[in-house]
Amino acid sequence: MAFDGRILNGIGVLVAVVETKSFGRAATALGLTQSGVSRAIARLEERVGVRLFQRSARAVKLTEEGQRFYEAVAPLMEGIEEAASDAAGAGSKAKGLLRVSVDAIVARLLVGPHIGAFLAEHQALYVDLVVRDRLDDLISDGFDCAVRFGQPEPSSLVARKISETRVVTCASRAYLAKRGRPKHPREIEHHECILFRGPRTGRPYEWIFENKNETLEVKARGRLIVNDSATAFAACIAGHGIAQPLEIDLRALGEHGLVALFPAWSDERFPLYVYFPTRRHGPAKVRAFVDFVAAACGDVRKEVNG
Repeated sequence: MAFDGRILNGIGVLVAVVETKSFGRAATALGLTQSGVSRAIARLEERVGVRLFQRSARAVKLTEEGQRFYEAVAPLMEGIEEAASDAAGAGSKAKGLLRVSVDAIVARLLVGPHIGAFLAEHQALYVDLVVRDRLDDLISDGFDCAVRFGQPEPSSLVARKISETRVVTCASRAYLAKRGRPKHPREIEHHECILFRGPRTGRPYEWIFENKNETLEVKARGRLIVNDSATAFAACIAGHGIAQPLEIDLRALGEHGLVALFPAWSDERFPLYVYFPTRRHGPAKVRAFVDFVAAACGDVRKEVNG
C-alpha cells in the first residue's frame, strides 16, 4: 500500500483522543473542532479498515483492534515528536494538553500557588492536573508525567529526582506544656505521635532521625493515622501530638505555635521525583512543567529558610 500522508495526520488525532479520553478534549488540545476530530478518526478507520473506537454518551474506548493499532503506532509518534523537539531545541513551544498526576503536597504547595504564572508564560498550553496519592498506571490513565514526594515506587516508570526537603519533627507549645519536651529522639516512643500512612505500603511511615554520624529508627506510636499532610499539620497545631511535616510545608513555625524538636537530628531528607512513562522525557510541554515544579520548590524553600 502506497504511503498516504493523511494516515499520519489521523494517527496524531487518534493519539490525542486516547490520551485525553475524549473527542472534545482532543479537539481543544489540537486546536480543532470536535466534528473535525470525529471526521479525522472516521477517515483513519476507513483507511485502515477497522473500527478503532467504541463510542457512547459517557465514554470513548478503544476497540480490541484499535488497542493493537494504538500500541503499534504510539511509539512511532513518540519518536517523531521527540525528533521534532530535538530539532527545535530550546525554542520548542509548550502547547496542547498536558495531563499530570501529583500528590497533595505538590498540588497545594508547588503547583496551586504558582500555576497562574506558568500558564501565563505558556499561552498555548492546557493543564489537566489530577491529585492522587498513588502512581497507578500512567500510560493507561493517559498521563504525560507524575510528580510526587517520597522514595521511588517499584514500577516500570522512569524516575528522576528534581529536589528534596528536610523532614522536621515538631509539636505545639500547648502539647509540650502538657506532656513535656522530649530531649532525645528515643523519647518519642513515650509520646503521642501523628502518623502518616504511606500510599504504597498502606502502613505508617517509619520515623527516622539522622545527624552527620548516626541514623536512628524510632518506634513512633499514636492513635491518629492520616494520609493527608494538611490534616496532620492541623492536628499538630491543635496540640494533639508530635508530627513530622516536610520543611517545605513550614513557612513559619512560630506563627502556628509550633516548636522544632531535635535540631541536631534533622538531616533526614525527603526527595521530590518526576516520573515518565518511557525514557523519552517527553515534548516541550513536559520539560516546561518539570522545570516549573523544580523552580517552585526552590522558591518555596527559600521562603521557608527566610
